[in-house]
Amino acid sequence: MKRVILAGLFWAATMGGAAADGAQVFDNGCAFCHQEGGVGVAGQFPRLSGRVGVIASQPQGKALLPKILLNGMSGRITVDGQAILGIMPAFDSLSDEDIASVLSYLSGLEHAPVEFGADEIKQARAQPRLSPTEVAAQRDQLSAAKIVP
Repeated sequence: MKRVILAGLFWAATMGGAAADGAQVFDNGCAFCHQEGGVGVAGQFPRLSGRVGVIASQPQGKALLPKILLNGMSGRITVDGQAILGIMPAFDSLSDEDIASVLSYLSGLEHAPVEFGADEIKQARAQPRLSPTEVAAQRDQLSAAKIVP
């Protein structure tokens, strides 16, 4: 009985307080489309590696990234000279910690990492909900301003 209780306490201590692992969150929920390492599929799913860090390095870009994960995005975008017409679902069921960790992880792929905190995600989540097309329109504006490559 003591072993069961100790095992339960150990499990709770390691799981409950464990920091989110951005690579694992990405592998479990994002890599199916964006591929391992965020390399994407030309013309179908945008490359994230080498792009998220560039976007996050500007304040407006850093503010956009949580909106994409929380609200989803749909419409036509151009990435690496390839037009993509698609829909990215919202991942608002992820915790603030998980979203922060996956964005921090992605920003560091082929770029100096930009840290995201759960408090930033919490603030983004508190903003009025946007439609996926509204998120795409904001992305288009930042793309025109050369903040989104």
